[in-house]
Amino acid sequence: MNCDTNAHCPTYPLRGLDWISRRVGQSTTPTARNYPSTMAKSPTRVLLVDDDPVMLRLLRCWLEADGYEVSQASDGRQALLDVQRQCPDILLTDWEMPDLDGIALCRQLRAMNLPHYVYMLLLTGNTKSRHVVDGLEAGADDFVAKPVARQELLARLNAGSRVIELERRLSRAACTDHLTGLFSRRAFFDMLSTEWQRSRRVKLPLSCVMCDIDFFKRINDVHGHATGDKVIKAVAGLLADNCRGSDTVSRHGGEEFCVMLPETDERNAVEWAERTRHALAGLVMEEDDKEIRLTGSFGIAAIHDDTRSPEELVDQADQALLCAKQSGRDRVVSFGELAENAELDLQDEGKNEDLFHGFSARHVMTPLVACLRTTETLGQAAGFFLRARTNSAPVVDDKGKLLGMLSEKDLMAAMVSLDSWQLPVAEIMKPNVIVYDEDTPIRTVYEFLCRVSIRRIIVARDGSPVGAISRGTLLRWFRNLVISKGLKRSNEDRERDGLDSLSAKRRLANTVDMLANRIERLRKHIEEDVEELVPHVVGGATGMQELVDDLMICARFAGQSAGTFSGVQESVTAETS
Repeated sequence: MNCDTNAHCPTYPLRGLDWISRRVGQSTTPTARNYPSTMAKSPTRVLLVDDDPVMLRLLRCWLEADGYEVSQASDGRQALLDVQRQCPDILLTDWEMPDLDGIALCRQLRAMNLPHYVYMLLLTGNTKSRHVVDGLEAGADDFVAKPVARQELLARLNAGSRVIELERRLSRAACTDHLTGLFSRRAFFDMLSTEWQRSRRVKLPLSCVMCDIDFFKRINDVHGHATGDKVIKAVAGLLADNCRGSDTVSRHGGEEFCVMLPETDERNAVEWAERTRHALAGLVMEEDDKEIRLTGSFGIAAIHDDTRSPEELVDQADQALLCAKQSGRDRVVSFGELAENAELDLQDEGKNEDLFHGFSARHVMTPLVACLRTTETLGQAAGFFLRARTNSAPVVDDKGKLLGMLSEKDLMAAMVSLDSWQLPVAEIMKPNVIVYDEDTPIRTVYEFLCRVSIRRIIVARDGSPVGAISRGTLLRWFRNLVISKGLKRSNEDRERDGLDSLSAKRRLANTVDMLANRIERLRKHIEEDVEELVPHVVGGATGMQELVDDLMICARFAGQSAGTFSGVQESVTAETS
């Protein structure tokens, strides 16, 4: 390993590649382009346990002559310590020993969380059926009768070795990706969980890097899937070559990879990712006399005090990767930058201004007409949904604090009897609600809704729901924003609609008057306590939204800047809510 390549990283004992070596009993030294390469089989490790030193010497001589790697312990207590230091493949123990006999030793080892399966043989002169049953139930796999016959002992050890080899193959299949030989997603999270606990315990940094091959589908479409597989293996080798032995590289799925960097903070993880990105950009593959050049996008996340789980750490790196791809690909983005609301242009730098700048969730949200109370019944909730023409609603307590969400689907699932119609909403609502504070930058909400299958989030102020943002809400807001900045309508459109500066001001004034009239009309309905008030509120809010859209169109041509008009929109939103 080139020291300059990893100068930012501390040196410490192997945990990454060495882990799978212990799991499958094979060497894991990576090569340049086929990491890991064909793995050499290691000798089977046998731990001998007997209080008779003569028997220990005899058995050790036999086993070492047959190619086994042998260690020994003089009693059960010492054997337990030896297993914790270096877990053997096979345990050969005497039944009768002082303090901790072979049966008790088998029971304790089977109760331990060992890195792999240990095949256990008992040496005993008790070959009666009752003793055999006791030994098998304690966890032993086989017996060797005393006095020990060398050929029989070696034959039974060979049978145990076959079991160990099968276990190694199954472990290898479960822990590695079949195409690249890298760790599988499942094995990666097992290792990340262990490293997470160590990092928390001793207060050490820990970072994760998500990497995605840019435009990989195009490679498959143009060159075929066989070439795509070669590209994936080449990138896997490059990532492995740029890692320390303590780092962990996994194929996360498809063309995505995840790298765990122990004892590495976010700044150094970004440096590693930048070096790797440049190395990937310099990788040239040839296929059918055509050059294939690759680039990659990288997302970084580091553990912080408020990071709740290993899964959240990977998810944050994945969010950063999503932003790297959305902001142009072939770049490195850290989650810390997102948390600090750093500016990331959606287009190439300098081509367009950032349309998200200066807007938060309260500028975009659709105000909530009403919420359900936990004490309301399902029948009342059904009536609310029908009147309000909605399919879901937040559920709040008596103080207006958000507690959950109720949907038409929840109601349908509860429609099993007439009695269920009287159940309180609190009994079937979903407590998990995606909530963003009203001051959250709208870019954060946008990126979330782009990524997940959830269609709507709730906007809250001091824990109380005040609005909602859906994909449709964002589309309407984006359309209004583009119109207000004069980016959508051509000069011909303006001339046809008569939207010169003077006429736009008159139209803007008329629209404001109409909006004020609608607000006053709705206020009268509320004060008069009319029957079926909700339809009036919903209809009024819909009409107001149309007028607000018209205001957005006129504002640009009435001499109002987009920045000034955003305050008008915010005041109108506050008025309608």
